[in-house]
Parts: sequence; C-alpha cells; structure tokens
Amino acid sequence: MHASTRPLSTPGLDAIQALARDDMAAVDTLIRHRLASDVVLINQVAEYIIGAGGKRLRPMLLLLAGAALGHRGPDAHQLAAVIEFIHTSTLLHDDVVDESDLRRGRKTANAVWGNAASVLVGDFLYSRSFQLMVELESMEVQKILADTTNRIAEGEVLQLLHVRNPDTDEAAYLRVIERKTAVLFAAATRLGALLAGADAVTQQRLHDYGLNLGYAFQIADDVLDYASDAQTLGKNLGDDLAEGKATLPLIHAIAHSDTETAAVLRAAIEHGDTGALPSVLAAINATGGLDYSRQRARDYARLAELALAELDDNEHVAALRGLADYAVNRDH
Repeated sequence: MHASTRPLSTPGLDAIQALARDDMAAVDTLIRHRLASDVVLINQVAEYIIGAGGKRLRPMLLLLAGAALGHRGPDAHQLAAVIEFIHTSTLLHDDVVDESDLRRGRKTANAVWGNAASVLVGDFLYSRSFQLMVELESMEVQKILADTTNRIAEGEVLQLLHVRNPDTDEAAYLRVIERKTAVLFAAATRLGALLAGADAVTQQRLHDYGLNLGYAFQIADDVLDYASDAQTLGKNLGDDLAEGKATLPLIHAIAHSDTETAAVLRAAIEHGDTGALPSVLAAINATGGLDYSRQRARDYARLAELALAELDDNEHVAALRGLADYAVNRDH
C-alpha cells in the first residue's frame, strides 16, 4: 500500500460474502458437479456434509487473495473447490476420531451413517481433491497442497497424542492448531497469490496472512467452546473438555491456578469429565483464561493484517482485513 493512500474501510462479513458471491456460486456449482459418484452412499454423505453450509471460509480466502492481486477465473474456482474438499474430508475424519455427534447444529455424518461410511467418504473427497488439483497441471500447486495435506495429517496425529493429556502446554497447543487449521488457511491464500502470478515475496506475505488468520480463528473458536451455548455454537458447550482436549483457556487456567484447583482441572482433562465443567469454567474465569485467549487471538489477527500492509489497497485486500476482524469478533 502506498503511504499516501488511506486504507479502505474494513467491511463486515456480510459485505465480504457479497463481494465474493458470484465467484463462490461458481465454486458451489463446481463442487456439486464434481462430488457426483455412481456409488449412492458417497453422494448421500458428501451432499449431507457439503450441503450443511457453513461459511466456506477457506475457499473464499483463496478467491479473495487471488482477486486482491488481480486474478479471478475458472482455475481459482477449481482450486477453491479443492480446498473445500480437503477441509470437508478432514471434518469427516475428525468427527469420527473425536466421536462427535453434533456439528453446525445438526447430527454429524458418523452419527447418521456410522464411522466406516464417514471415513471412507472422507477418503473419497480427499482423493477427488487430488484429481481436481492434477487437472490444473501445475507442479507448484501440487507441491503446496501435497505438503499442506501431509502437515494436516501430522496435526491429526499430534492432537491424538495430546488427548486427555493435562501436560499439554501453550507451545504444544499452538503446534497442533498450526497443522490442523492454520496451514490450510495459509495454503488457500498462497495459492490465490500463485494463480495471480505474484512474486515469491508477495506469495509469502499472503501465506503469512493466512497462517496468522488460521491461528486467530482457531483460538477464537476454542474460546467459544467455554463462552457460548449449543444453539449459537452449533455444538455442545464443553465438547472440547468431553473429548479430553486441553485448549488455550484451560491450559492458561491450569498454569495460573493453585495446586488444588490445578489438580481438579488436570483430572477433568484426563477423564473428559463434563461433570467438572462448572469448576472448569470457574477456574477459567478466575484466572482470566478467556480474556488471555481472546488477546492471543487478537495478536494473531493483527499479524495477519500486518502481512497485507505492503499490498496496494483495493476492496479485496480490505475484505481480507475484514476477515481478520471477523475471526476474533464472532459469536459462532
């Protein structure tokens, strides 16, 4: 951005979605076309989870990053669909591993069709994403996505190692969310820059934006698990605790509680004890765990915005800034 120009005002989510609407509609059409299989169960499960809606944030990030640097078109739509397929396959696998029965306010696919169908349809979506990717005949695109999906798989295993582990500290927590969430955000925004023909420095800036946005988004998400309700959140309050996941509000509470309280919190993680939720919430509030976590999310959102600072400003760059705001100020 040139020093002499004032940045455009930062839009809210509705305005950002309106800006991306036509491109997202093209992505949606492509997703539904390329989901099709002559195996009926694949169509049923895939349509169920893709049709659940959601904000489609990851594909939208790719489209906005490309448009911010002057590129739009069918290749961007196809790569955005790839990103959504990869994300959706990880959701199917995640819900099986976590034994979740609620996502976005309705039953998970594994609760409806069982674990085997969910895992196998997840595999189908994952391999379909690679078919779409190969069609674009770009070794650089394939390298970015191969590396990204490998990191995501590492994140899944890393998270498994930390389930019911009360010794999980903030650094370990951040390593998990980098791989599980942030790397796919970063791939989306880097790929948008790559399609736009941006130089290596600009591609790195968009990557850094996406990575930091991913951190902000996930930390804010983990705050909501202790500060929202099932109707707003679309899942049960305290689900992370039930699954034995030590997220930042609880990690902070353990680190800043007296020995007796810390022992109660550690036991709650070890046993996935939702009966201890009132005690956990009291300790999180007493130690300022939610405020601390919100501030960490804001710190990452600020880093995301700073990564955009050298770009020439336009409405799509402003939209990317708006998503950094949205990530930390949403209620679901």
